[in-house]
Amino acid sequence: MELRNLRALVEIVRQGGFTRAARTLFSTQSTVSKAVKQLEEELGEALLERLGNGVRLTEAGEIVYARAAAMLAEGEHMVAELADLRGLISGRLRLGLPIFGSARLFAPLFAEYRSRHPGVEIELMEQGSARLEQALLAGEVELAVSLLPVPEAFDWQLVRDDPMMALLWSDHPLAGRKTARLAQFASAPMILFEQGFALNARIETACRARGFEPMTVARSGQVDFIIALVASGLGVALLPRILTEGRPLSPLTAVLVDETDLRWQAALVWRKGARLSPAARAWLALTREKLPPGGLSGEGPTA
Repeated sequence: MELRNLRALVEIVRQGGFTRAARTLFSTQSTVSKAVKQLEEELGEALLERLGNGVRLTEAGEIVYARAAAMLAEGEHMVAELADLRGLISGRLRLGLPIFGSARLFAPLFAEYRSRHPGVEIELMEQGSARLEQALLAGEVELAVSLLPVPEAFDWQLVRDDPMMALLWSDHPLAGRKTARLAQFASAPMILFEQGFALNARIETACRARGFEPMTVARSGQVDFIIALVASGLGVALLPRILTEGRPLSPLTAVLVDETDLRWQAALVWRKGARLSPAARAWLALTREKLPPGGLSGEGPTA
């Protein structure tokens, strides 16, 4: 079984098709197709279903893809660790970031990381927290940002602990308050996030603990659009404070939701017991230096 054939399969799945995979691998579509065919003949199983708009893994393909992604990642780690012995951090930082909050929280760190470790290639995936946790388990990324609490399968390092802010239109009865309680929005229409955002579950759980279901009138994955929906009078939105700080909100107002069980606790997470690459350990060290959370920690011995 050749690694290049496994790499072809992994890239086809990650890129969503043969053409884009060939471009990523600096190869031809026929060569990539031949690599998968050889792999399927060797294993005696069909690994991919060819669809009109892409590909889909078969049941056997799911198993092979997961193993192949892990094997390729281990190979990258080996090369990076050998470089680390020579005092040079190289390789690839495969990092999963959430759509919300990343620009303000992490963008300033990338220039610093690049200046310290110019030999590291940075590969980013932007998705909701639920999808990023799946990518971690599949070996598609090595580190990701998710919200606490995270599943037992992960170790974590807190990077931000924010309260939630209620974004209200100017004539809302609570608009002049400095703080509000979540129960005060029990009858208010709410604008939540798209499916795949872990914050949805946190909000819904906190509402149910107070005896009501959130009255969802719209969902979006774009902060600016959520703000526009609130401004139109459609409903109330609950956003982490990091997304309201320094942002022009007028004529809207942001009121602190004073609830200890409803906070935006963002953490860098990785597979429990995983041996992290030097590039990943360097990123954890930089975030610990620049984003000291001043509290929680759940990291394991691999950090």
